[in-house]
Amino acid sequence: MLERLNEALEHIEHRLDQRIEVAELARIAATSEYHLRRMFSALAGVPLSEYIRRRRLTVAGAEVLAGGTSLLDIAVRYGYGSGEAFARAFRAMHGVGPGEARRDGAALVSQPRLTFRLTVEGSSSMRYRVVDRPDLTVVGLRTKVSLVHSGPNQAIIDFVRGIDPRVLDCLEKLSDQEPHGIVAVCDDLDPSRAEGTDLDYYQGVVTSVEAPEGYAVLAVPAGTWAVFTTSGPVPGAIQELWRDVFTEWFPSNPYRTRPGPEILRTTLSPDKTRADAELWLPVERERA
Repeated sequence: MLERLNEALEHIEHRLDQRIEVAELARIAATSEYHLRRMFSALAGVPLSEYIRRRRLTVAGAEVLAGGTSLLDIAVRYGYGSGEAFARAFRAMHGVGPGEARRDGAALVSQPRLTFRLTVEGSSSMRYRVVDRPDLTVVGLRTKVSLVHSGPNQAIIDFVRGIDPRVLDCLEKLSDQEPHGIVAVCDDLDPSRAEGTDLDYYQGVVTSVEAPEGYAVLAVPAGTWAVFTTSGPVPGAIQELWRDVFTEWFPSNPYRTRPGPEILRTTLSPDKTRADAELWLPVERERA
């Protein structure tokens, strides 16, 4: 999988001054567009579209400083419809406009080329299972939050803290299916996985019981799920689980992510320093 991702990265480098189709990149990587975006974001820490944009502006910046080509020609070459649009994007990345950069020889920001490598340590085995599930229903409380790539998501923290514990107790009594207990569910994520894009966040349960009035309901179609488990200090163990799933499990197994909610069940120790966690991700087998 990583070898194919690197082939897609090479394709990007040869076409920074052309239109780049995600469908073609997915074909090169031998996977779906959805999984390509998801894997790239997880491995690189930046959405695929943002990486392409930053690489283009890096190469364009070098041409701006080199001189010899008009700023408008550079703008058009790298896909900007006008000099003004190019100047805005250029300033957003480099902190200075292209004209000023050329005139004063300003220091610019560079987005390095990426290459993915798999480091095999062999220190632990990942605990997982793959299950086929019929339709399931999540019942609980819902809010709209923005995606945060690193660090805590304060909007989610504030939302959960604001829930009356008695409400959670009532919800937990409705739980009658795996994953059992109160779960955190992220749904309707933007395919780009760009920082700041919106998603639906649920604090609820998976249940066959009809939802009480006033609660949000998320109907999830039947499908295959990869279920990963871990135990350890919080938040480190959970963060490491997410990392290992995308850097070790997916590149080594014949599965890819598919659209659907991501479900996390966390059970804290009495002193709240450790946790048992179970992560459910919607998957499908890679096509041969």
